[in-house]
Amino acid sequence: MNPHNQTVPPARSTAGRGDLFASRMAKTPKSFIREILKVTEDPRIISFAGGLPSPALIDVEGIAQATARVLAADGRVVLQYSTTEGYLPLRQFIADRYKKRLGLSVSSDEILITNGSQQCLDLIGKVFIEKGDHVAMERPGYLGAIQAFSLYEPVFHPVLLHEDGPDPSQLKDVLAKHHQKFFYGVPNSQNPSGVTYSEERRKEMAEILSGTGTFVVEDDAYGELNFSGTSRSSFWKYLPDQTVITGSFSKILAQGMRLGWIVAPRDVMEQIVIAKQASDLHSNYLSQRIACEYLAHTDIDAHIRKIQGAYRHQCELMQQLIAEQFPPTVKFTRPEGGMFIWLTLPDGVSSMDVFDAAVKEQVAVLPGTPFFIDGGGSNTLRINFSNSTDDKIREGITRLARVIRNLSKP
Repeated sequence: MNPHNQTVPPARSTAGRGDLFASRMAKTPKSFIREILKVTEDPRIISFAGGLPSPALIDVEGIAQATARVLAADGRVVLQYSTTEGYLPLRQFIADRYKKRLGLSVSSDEILITNGSQQCLDLIGKVFIEKGDHVAMERPGYLGAIQAFSLYEPVFHPVLLHEDGPDPSQLKDVLAKHHQKFFYGVPNSQNPSGVTYSEERRKEMAEILSGTGTFVVEDDAYGELNFSGTSRSSFWKYLPDQTVITGSFSKILAQGMRLGWIVAPRDVMEQIVIAKQASDLHSNYLSQRIACEYLAHTDIDAHIRKIQGAYRHQCELMQQLIAEQFPPTVKFTRPEGGMFIWLTLPDGVSSMDVFDAAVKEQVAVLPGTPFFIDGGGSNTLRINFSNSTDDKIREGITRLARVIRNLSKP
């Protein structure tokens, strides 16, 4: 009903607008995940489709106390504009943590705070990619990176991802055919596959890339979520002058604070700072100060161990149920950490058919096709275990198993 008894205008169409929009927009995919998540707005649907950390593991009380202390002590300052690079004590915390966790010598001057790790990808695209440049990445690769880089119209080159990391022979072949601006990858608990690169594969890739002028963009959003608590080496250790690292507080503090960071050599960082200034001047200063205050008064290692333990349990429960209830022809990864399991369905079973049938059973999954920059993946699925209770995992996997069994029947 229209309370003002007025005619509601129809939704405006962009058809017939000719060359109004930049041509790159037609080449940039929509966020498939965001479109899929519209289906999950029904509260009756059990969703394994998103990539959400568990809200139950956010320390709301601790963050609230940190917020109160920051506003009481320095309210007018933290609500003012700030520097592009970000709050220095927070950058120093990140630098110190790299030294503690990974033995890396990183200066606070080589760190810039961003509005989430997705902005890291956008800034990297702005700084590195000219239209037609060549960019290598994992197959399957992270959808958010595909979308962010696509705006700058590169030519993508997929490198097959195995259980221990990218295929070295394919990486050599890609480098031999075209100069690659960078190789993008998620070495720890990769999104979407859950794969963690072995130490041997990291060394081998570093040897292949050394001296080529091709950078490594190391997306380390899940590095702190290794179930064993053991961290693998960063490419920065092997290629400090050819590596850019992206990180995020979303997985260990709170995703709504939208805080990430970039680590880059100084000459690269100079360009990233300029791109950041042109984008939004600086990241949310209040969130930076709250995060820094929280970290100064919290045993963050204990908090991370709590997250690791919870996710390990949820992952193992999901794996157990998949092994018991899915057809034996379904293959699945066994992640060392992170938030995702990757399924490969039997031949002839379409992931979109599974998605459609699963929604009718009130369970949502994410078809794997958007993670492939060269097509393919029509029989793959990504499922998330971090944002579900035990009961939802049991019920949701039971429903999904029923769907896959039915579609697998000859």
